[in-house]
Amino acid sequence: MTDGVILYAPGAVLSLVLLVKLPTLRRGWDQPLMRAVCALLLVGCLVMVLAAPPTIAAVNRLTGVVNFSAPLVFGTLTAFSGSCVVLVLHWAGGPPAAVRRATRLTVAVFGTVTLLIVVLFVIGDAPVERLRDLDTYYANTPWIREMIVCYLLAHTVGTSALTGLCGMWLRHADTSLRPLRTGLALIVLGGLLDLGYNAAKWAALCARWTGRDWDRLSTDLAPPLASAAALMVGSGFIVPLIGGSAAWRDFSQYRRLHPLWQELRHFAASQVRTVPMAWWSPAGIRLIHRESVIDDGILALARWFDPAVRCAAYRAARAQGLGEERAAVVADAAVLAAASRGRAAGEDPHPEPYRLDCQALTDLAREFRCSPVVAAVRGRDGAAQARPGRLRPSRPPP
Repeated sequence: MTDGVILYAPGAVLSLVLLVKLPTLRRGWDQPLMRAVCALLLVGCLVMVLAAPPTIAAVNRLTGVVNFSAPLVFGTLTAFSGSCVVLVLHWAGGPPAAVRRATRLTVAVFGTVTLLIVVLFVIGDAPVERLRDLDTYYANTPWIREMIVCYLLAHTVGTSALTGLCGMWLRHADTSLRPLRTGLALIVLGGLLDLGYNAAKWAALCARWTGRDWDRLSTDLAPPLASAAALMVGSGFIVPLIGGSAAWRDFSQYRRLHPLWQELRHFAASQVRTVPMAWWSPAGIRLIHRESVIDDGILALARWFDPAVRCAAYRAARAQGLGEERAAVVADAAVLAAASRGRAAGEDPHPEPYRLDCQALTDLAREFRCSPVVAAVRGRDGAAQARPGRLRPSRPPP
Protein backbone atom coordinates (compact mmCIF):
# COMPACT_ATOMS: atom_id res chain seq x y z
CA MET A 1 0.00 0.00 0.00
CA THR A 2 2.88 2.35 0.78
CA ASP A 3 4.32 1.86 -2.71
CA GLY A 4 0.95 2.80 -4.15
CA VAL A 5 0.65 5.99 -2.11
CA ILE A 6 4.17 7.07 -3.10
CA LEU A 7 3.07 7.14 -6.75
CA TYR A 8 -0.66 7.83 -6.46
CA ALA A 9 -0.07 11.10 -4.55
CA PRO A 10 2.00 12.81 -7.29
CA GLY A 11 -0.43 11.37 -9.84
CA ALA A 12 -3.22 13.21 -8.04
CA VAL A 13 -1.18 16.43 -8.07
CA LEU A 14 -0.56 16.14 -11.81
CA SER A 15 -4.29 15.51 -12.32
CA LEU A 16 -5.07 18.66 -10.35
CA VAL A 17 -2.63 20.67 -12.46
CA LEU A 18 -4.25 19.29 -15.61
CA LEU A 19 -7.72 20.25 -14.37
CA VAL A 20 -6.49 23.77 -13.62
CA LYS A 21 -5.09 24.06 -17.14
CA LEU A 22 -8.17 22.66 -18.92
CA PRO A 23 -9.99 26.02 -19.19
CA THR A 24 -6.86 27.58 -20.70
CA LEU A 25 -6.53 24.60 -23.03
CA ARG A 26 -10.13 25.00 -24.16
CA ARG A 27 -9.53 28.65 -25.02
CA GLY A 28 -6.17 28.04 -26.66
CA TRP A 29 -6.58 24.61 -28.28
CA ASP A 30 -5.06 26.00 -31.47
CA GLN A 31 -1.77 26.72 -29.63
CA PRO A 32 0.70 23.81 -30.00
CA LEU A 33 2.54 24.83 -26.83
CA MET A 34 -0.59 24.52 -24.70
CA ARG A 35 -1.38 21.13 -26.20
CA ALA A 36 2.17 19.97 -25.48
CA VAL A 37 1.95 21.04 -21.81
CA CYS A 38 -1.38 19.27 -21.31
CA ALA A 39 -0.14 16.14 -23.10
CA LEU A 40 2.89 16.01 -20.80
CA LEU A 41 0.70 16.36 -17.70
CA LEU A 42 -1.79 13.74 -18.89
CA VAL A 43 0.89 11.18 -19.75
CA GLY A 44 2.75 11.94 -16.51
CA CYS A 45 -0.41 11.26 -14.52
CA LEU A 46 -0.90 7.95 -16.35
CA VAL A 47 2.70 6.95 -15.59
CA MET A 48 2.24 7.56 -11.84
CA VAL A 49 -0.98 5.54 -11.72
CA LEU A 50 0.14 2.66 -13.94
CA ALA A 51 3.57 2.29 -12.27
CA ALA A 52 2.15 1.77 -8.77
CA PRO A 53 2.49 -1.90 -7.67
CA PRO A 54 -1.26 -2.25 -6.83
CA THR A 55 -2.12 -1.10 -10.37
CA ILE A 56 0.50 -3.40 -11.87
CA ALA A 57 -0.96 -6.39 -10.05
CA ALA A 58 -4.52 -5.43 -11.05
CA VAL A 59 -3.62 -5.01 -14.75
CA ASN A 60 -1.76 -8.32 -14.83
CA ARG A 61 -4.70 -10.05 -13.21
CA LEU A 62 -7.32 -8.47 -15.49
CA THR A 63 -5.42 -9.21 -18.72
CA GLY A 64 -4.35 -12.69 -17.66
CA VAL A 65 -0.84 -12.01 -19.03
CA VAL A 66 2.09 -12.26 -16.62
CA ASN A 67 3.94 -8.92 -16.44
CA PHE A 68 1.60 -7.32 -19.01
CA SER A 69 2.09 -4.05 -17.11
CA ALA A 70 5.79 -3.98 -18.03
CA PRO A 71 5.41 -2.84 -21.67
CA LEU A 72 2.40 -0.73 -20.65
CA VAL A 73 4.35 1.22 -18.02
CA PHE A 74 7.56 1.40 -20.05
CA GLY A 75 5.69 2.50 -23.16
CA THR A 76 3.79 5.19 -21.26
CA LEU A 77 7.02 6.39 -19.67
CA THR A 78 8.59 6.60 -23.13
CA ALA A 79 5.62 8.64 -24.32
CA PHE A 80 6.16 10.95 -21.33
CA SER A 81 9.81 11.36 -22.30
CA GLY A 82 8.78 12.20 -25.85
CA SER A 83 6.30 14.77 -24.47
CA CYS A 84 9.17 16.41 -22.57
CA VAL A 85 11.18 16.76 -25.78
CA VAL A 86 8.17 18.11 -27.71
CA LEU A 87 7.52 20.66 -24.97
CA VAL A 88 11.17 21.74 -25.08
CA LEU A 89 10.93 22.19 -28.87
CA HIS A 90 7.90 24.46 -28.55
CA TRP A 91 9.37 26.39 -25.62
CA ALA A 92 12.63 26.96 -27.50
CA GLY A 93 10.66 28.41 -30.41
CA GLY A 94 11.94 29.08 -33.91
CA PRO A 95 10.34 29.03 -37.37
CA PRO A 96 6.93 27.29 -37.07
CA ALA A 97 7.67 24.96 -39.98
CA ALA A 98 10.96 23.84 -38.38
CA VAL A 99 9.27 23.28 -35.02
CA ARG A 100 6.55 21.20 -36.69
CA ARG A 101 9.14 19.07 -38.49
CA ALA A 102 11.12 18.53 -35.27
CA THR A 103 7.93 17.67 -33.41
CA ARG A 104 6.88 15.10 -36.03
CA LEU A 105 10.38 13.59 -35.96
CA THR A 106 10.31 13.37 -32.15
CA VAL A 107 6.88 11.73 -32.16
CA ALA A 108 8.08 9.26 -34.79
CA VAL A 109 11.25 8.36 -32.88
CA PHE A 110 9.63 7.94 -29.47
CA GLY A 111 6.64 6.21 -31.04
CA THR A 112 9.02 3.74 -32.68
CA VAL A 113 10.75 3.14 -29.34
CA THR A 114 7.35 2.50 -27.72
CA LEU A 115 6.46 -0.01 -30.44
CA LEU A 116 9.88 -1.61 -30.05
CA ILE A 117 9.27 -2.05 -26.32
CA VAL A 118 6.07 -3.96 -27.06
CA VAL A 119 7.76 -6.14 -29.70
CA LEU A 120 10.70 -6.95 -27.40
CA PHE A 121 8.29 -7.97 -24.62
CA VAL A 122 6.37 -10.25 -26.97
CA ILE A 123 9.46 -12.07 -28.27
CA GLY A 124 11.08 -12.17 -24.82
CA ASP A 125 10.30 -14.52 -21.95
CA ALA A 126 9.23 -13.13 -18.53
CA PRO A 127 7.26 -15.93 -16.86
CA VAL A 128 7.61 -14.78 -13.22
CA GLU A 129 5.49 -11.82 -12.14
CA ARG A 130 7.56 -9.02 -10.62
CA LEU A 131 5.73 -6.02 -9.20
CA ARG A 132 8.66 -3.90 -8.01
CA ASP A 133 11.92 -5.25 -9.44
CA LEU A 134 11.21 -6.45 -12.97
CA ASP A 135 14.05 -4.40 -14.48
CA THR A 136 16.73 -5.90 -12.23
CA TYR A 137 15.19 -9.40 -12.06
CA TYR A 138 15.22 -9.69 -15.86
CA ALA A 139 18.37 -7.58 -16.40
CA ASN A 140 20.16 -10.49 -18.10
CA THR A 141 17.18 -12.00 -19.92
CA PRO A 142 17.44 -11.73 -23.71
CA TRP A 143 15.03 -9.23 -25.33
CA ILE A 144 13.58 -8.20 -21.94
CA ARG A 145 16.98 -6.69 -21.18
CA GLU A 146 16.84 -4.69 -24.43
CA MET A 147 13.30 -3.55 -23.61
CA ILE A 148 14.48 -2.15 -20.27
CA VAL A 149 17.43 -0.36 -21.90
CA CYS A 150 15.11 1.22 -24.49
CA TYR A 151 12.82 2.78 -21.91
CA LEU A 152 15.68 3.99 -19.72
CA LEU A 153 17.47 5.61 -22.66
CA ALA A 154 14.31 7.38 -23.82
CA HIS A 155 13.48 8.58 -20.31
CA THR A 156 17.01 9.87 -19.70
CA VAL A 157 17.00 11.84 -22.96
CA GLY A 158 13.59 13.40 -22.31
CA THR A 159 14.33 14.40 -18.73
CA SER A 160 17.75 15.80 -19.63
CA ALA A 161 16.25 17.98 -22.36
CA LEU A 162 13.52 19.40 -20.11
CA THR A 163 15.88 20.02 -17.18
CA GLY A 164 18.59 21.59 -19.30
CA LEU A 165 16.31 24.07 -21.06
CA CYS A 166 14.47 25.11 -17.88
CA GLY A 167 17.80 25.56 -16.11
CA MET A 168 19.04 27.82 -18.92
CA TRP A 169 15.86 29.91 -18.77
CA LEU A 170 16.06 30.15 -15.00
CA ARG A 171 19.48 31.78 -15.25
CA HIS A 172 18.22 34.41 -17.69
CA ALA A 173 14.63 34.92 -16.49
CA ASP A 174 13.63 38.41 -15.35
CA THR A 175 14.01 38.61 -11.57
CA SER A 176 10.74 40.54 -11.35
CA LEU A 177 8.80 37.53 -12.66
CA ARG A 178 8.85 35.64 -9.38
CA PRO A 179 6.06 33.11 -10.18
CA LEU A 180 7.77 32.15 -13.45
CA ARG A 181 11.19 31.83 -11.80
CA THR A 182 9.72 29.75 -8.99
CA GLY A 183 7.99 27.48 -11.50
CA LEU A 184 11.17 27.01 -13.52
CA ALA A 185 13.16 26.30 -10.34
CA LEU A 186 10.64 23.63 -9.31
CA ILE A 187 10.77 22.00 -12.75
CA VAL A 188 14.58 21.99 -12.65
CA LEU A 189 14.53 20.46 -9.17
CA GLY A 190 12.03 17.85 -10.35
CA GLY A 191 14.19 17.13 -13.38
CA LEU A 192 17.27 16.64 -11.21
CA LEU A 193 15.34 14.24 -8.98
CA ASP A 194 14.16 12.37 -12.07
CA LEU A 195 17.74 12.15 -13.31
CA GLY A 196 18.56 10.71 -9.89
CA TYR A 197 15.84 8.11 -10.52
CA ASN A 198 17.44 7.27 -13.86
CA ALA A 199 20.90 7.07 -12.27
CA ALA A 200 19.62 4.66 -9.60
CA LYS A 201 17.98 2.48 -12.25
CA TRP A 202 21.07 2.46 -14.48
CA ALA A 203 23.36 1.68 -11.55
CA ALA A 204 21.23 -1.26 -10.42
CA LEU A 205 20.98 -2.55 -13.99
CA CYS A 206 24.73 -2.27 -14.68
CA ALA A 207 25.45 -3.96 -11.34
CA ARG A 208 23.37 -6.94 -12.44
CA TRP A 209 25.34 -7.10 -15.70
CA THR A 210 28.60 -7.27 -13.75
CA GLY A 211 27.37 -9.87 -11.27
CA ARG A 212 26.67 -7.51 -8.34
CA ASP A 213 23.44 -6.95 -6.44
CA TRP A 214 22.50 -3.30 -6.13
CA ASP A 215 18.79 -3.98 -6.48
CA ARG A 216 17.89 -1.75 -3.54
CA LEU A 217 18.83 1.28 -5.62
CA SER A 218 16.05 0.35 -8.02
CA THR A 219 13.43 -0.90 -5.57
CA ASP A 220 13.95 1.37 -2.54
CA LEU A 221 15.62 4.56 -3.80
CA ALA A 222 14.20 5.07 -7.28
CA PRO A 223 10.42 5.13 -6.48
CA PRO A 224 10.61 7.96 -3.89
CA LEU A 225 12.79 9.95 -6.30
CA ALA A 226 10.22 9.49 -9.07
CA SER A 227 7.42 10.53 -6.73
CA ALA A 228 9.22 13.67 -5.57
CA ALA A 229 10.16 14.52 -9.16
CA ALA A 230 6.53 14.32 -10.29
CA LEU A 231 5.43 16.55 -7.40
CA MET A 232 8.07 19.16 -8.22
CA VAL A 233 7.36 19.18 -11.96
CA GLY A 234 3.59 19.38 -11.40
CA SER A 235 4.05 22.23 -8.94
CA GLY A 236 6.39 23.95 -11.38
CA PHE A 237 3.67 24.05 -14.01
CA ILE A 238 0.95 25.30 -11.67
CA VAL A 239 2.88 28.00 -9.73
CA PRO A 240 3.16 30.43 -12.70
CA LEU A 241 -0.57 29.93 -13.36
CA ILE A 242 -1.55 30.77 -9.80
CA GLY A 243 1.20 33.29 -9.08
CA GLY A 244 0.56 35.20 -12.29
CA SER A 245 -3.19 35.45 -11.80
CA ALA A 246 -4.92 38.68 -10.84
CA ALA A 247 -6.37 37.06 -7.72
CA TRP A 248 -2.93 36.01 -6.50
CA ARG A 249 -1.46 39.45 -7.16
CA ASP A 250 -4.30 41.05 -5.23
CA PHE A 251 -3.84 38.63 -2.34
CA SER A 252 -0.08 39.18 -2.30
CA GLN A 253 -0.51 42.95 -2.18
CA TYR A 254 -3.25 42.58 0.47
CA ARG A 255 -0.88 40.56 2.63
CA ARG A 256 2.00 43.05 2.25
CA LEU A 257 -0.25 45.89 3.43
CA HIS A 258 -0.97 44.17 6.75
CA PRO A 259 1.58 46.16 8.87
CA LEU A 260 0.12 49.52 7.81
CA TRP A 261 -3.46 48.32 8.16
CA GLN A 262 -2.81 46.95 11.64
CA GLU A 263 -1.32 50.27 12.75
CA LEU A 264 -3.88 52.61 11.16
CA ARG A 265 -7.20 50.76 11.36
CA HIS A 266 -8.02 52.16 14.81
CA PHE A 267 -7.58 55.73 13.57
CA ALA A 268 -9.57 54.98 10.43
CA ALA A 269 -12.48 53.86 12.60
CA SER A 270 -12.61 57.38 14.06
CA GLN A 271 -12.88 58.87 10.57
CA VAL A 272 -15.43 56.59 8.94
CA ARG A 273 -17.26 53.45 9.86
CA THR A 274 -15.31 50.55 8.37
CA VAL A 275 -17.20 47.55 7.08
CA PRO A 276 -15.81 44.17 8.23
CA MET A 277 -14.89 41.73 5.48
CA ALA A 278 -16.23 38.17 5.42
CA TRP A 279 -13.66 35.39 5.04
CA TRP A 280 -15.12 34.41 1.67
CA SER A 281 -14.78 37.90 0.17
CA PRO A 282 -12.72 37.94 -3.08
CA ALA A 283 -9.10 39.03 -2.82
CA GLY A 284 -9.72 42.10 -4.96
CA ILE A 285 -12.52 43.34 -2.72
CA ARG A 286 -10.45 42.70 0.40
CA LEU A 287 -7.54 44.63 -1.11
CA ILE A 288 -9.74 47.64 -1.93
CA HIS A 289 -11.17 47.59 1.60
CA ARG A 290 -7.71 47.41 3.18
CA GLU A 291 -6.40 50.26 1.02
CA SER A 292 -9.43 52.37 1.98
CA VAL A 293 -8.84 51.74 5.69
CA ILE A 294 -5.18 52.75 5.33
CA ASP A 295 -6.07 55.90 3.39
CA ASP A 296 -8.62 56.86 6.05
CA GLY A 297 -6.05 56.23 8.77
CA ILE A 298 -3.52 58.46 7.02
CA LEU A 299 -6.11 61.23 6.75
CA ALA A 300 -6.94 60.85 10.43
CA LEU A 301 -3.27 61.31 11.38
CA ALA A 302 -2.51 64.10 8.91
CA ARG A 303 -2.52 66.86 11.56
CA TRP A 304 0.15 65.00 13.58
CA PHE A 305 2.67 64.73 10.70
CA ASP A 306 5.89 66.39 11.86
CA PRO A 307 8.20 67.83 9.16
CA ALA A 308 11.15 67.63 11.56
CA VAL A 309 10.69 63.88 11.97
CA ARG A 310 10.51 63.48 8.24
CA CYS A 311 13.72 65.45 7.66
CA ALA A 312 15.69 63.60 10.34
CA ALA A 313 14.45 60.20 9.16
CA TYR A 314 15.40 61.01 5.58
CA ARG A 315 18.93 61.95 6.66
CA ALA A 316 19.23 58.77 8.73
CA ALA A 317 18.10 56.65 5.79
CA ARG A 318 20.56 58.34 3.45
CA ALA A 319 23.31 57.82 6.00
CA GLN A 320 22.57 54.09 5.79
CA GLY A 321 23.34 54.21 2.07
CA LEU A 322 19.78 54.16 0.74
CA GLY A 323 18.94 55.92 -2.52
CA GLU A 324 16.83 59.05 -2.66
CA GLU A 325 13.56 57.32 -3.58
CA ARG A 326 13.78 54.65 -0.91
CA ALA A 327 14.98 57.13 1.70
CA ALA A 328 11.89 59.25 0.95
CA VAL A 329 9.66 56.20 1.56
CA VAL A 330 11.46 55.48 4.83
CA ALA A 331 10.99 59.09 5.89
CA ASP A 332 7.26 59.02 5.18
CA ALA A 333 6.90 55.73 7.05
CA ALA A 334 8.72 57.31 10.00
CA VAL A 335 6.33 60.27 9.90
CA LEU A 336 3.39 57.85 10.04
CA ALA A 337 4.94 55.97 12.96
CA ALA A 338 5.59 59.18 14.91
CA ALA A 339 2.09 60.52 14.21
CA SER A 340 0.50 57.24 15.31
CA ARG A 341 2.50 57.20 18.52
CA GLY A 342 1.83 60.88 19.19
CA ARG A 343 -1.89 60.73 18.68
CA ALA A 344 -2.19 57.55 20.74
CA ALA A 345 -0.31 59.31 23.56
CA GLY A 346 -2.69 62.28 23.42
CA GLU A 347 -0.19 64.78 22.03
CA ASP A 348 -1.44 67.99 20.40
CA PRO A 349 -1.55 68.20 16.60
CA HIS A 350 1.43 69.79 14.90
CA PRO A 351 0.91 73.49 14.13
CA GLU A 352 2.31 73.15 10.61
CA PRO A 353 1.82 69.49 9.65
CA TYR A 354 3.82 67.87 6.88
CA ARG A 355 1.91 66.72 3.81
CA LEU A 356 2.71 63.07 3.07
CA ASP A 357 4.15 62.33 -0.38
CA CYS A 358 2.14 60.09 -2.70
CA GLN A 359 4.05 56.88 -1.99
CA ALA A 360 2.95 53.39 -3.01
CA LEU A 361 1.20 51.83 -0.04
CA THR A 362 3.07 48.55 -0.40
CA ASP A 363 6.41 50.39 -0.27
CA LEU A 364 5.26 52.29 2.82
CA ALA A 365 4.14 49.04 4.44
CA ARG A 366 7.50 47.38 3.71
CA GLU A 367 9.53 50.16 5.28
CA PHE A 368 7.05 50.51 8.13
CA ARG A 369 7.73 46.87 9.01
CA CYS A 370 11.43 46.49 8.15
CA SER A 371 13.25 49.83 8.41
CA PRO A 372 15.41 50.31 11.54
CA VAL A 373 14.82 54.05 11.24
CA VAL A 374 11.06 53.54 11.54
CA ALA A 375 11.59 51.03 14.34
CA ALA A 376 13.54 53.67 16.25
CA VAL A 377 10.73 56.18 15.83
CA ARG A 378 8.22 53.65 17.08
CA GLY A 379 10.39 53.13 20.16
CA ARG A 380 10.93 49.43 19.50
CA ASP A 381 14.67 49.59 18.86
CA GLY A 382 16.33 52.15 21.06
CA ALA A 383 19.77 50.79 20.22
CA ALA A 384 19.20 50.91 16.49
CA GLN A 385 21.13 53.02 14.11
CA ALA A 386 18.94 56.03 14.83
CA ARG A 387 17.36 56.71 18.21
CA PRO A 388 14.01 58.47 18.59
CA GLY A 389 15.76 61.48 20.10
CA ARG A 390 17.95 61.81 17.05
CA LEU A 391 14.90 61.92 14.83
CA ARG A 392 13.46 65.02 16.57
CA PRO A 393 15.73 68.03 16.09
CA SER A 394 14.92 71.03 18.24
CA ARG A 395 13.69 72.99 15.26
CA PRO A 396 12.62 72.07 11.74
CA PRO A 397 15.08 72.67 8.92
CA PRO A 398 14.59 75.79 6.85
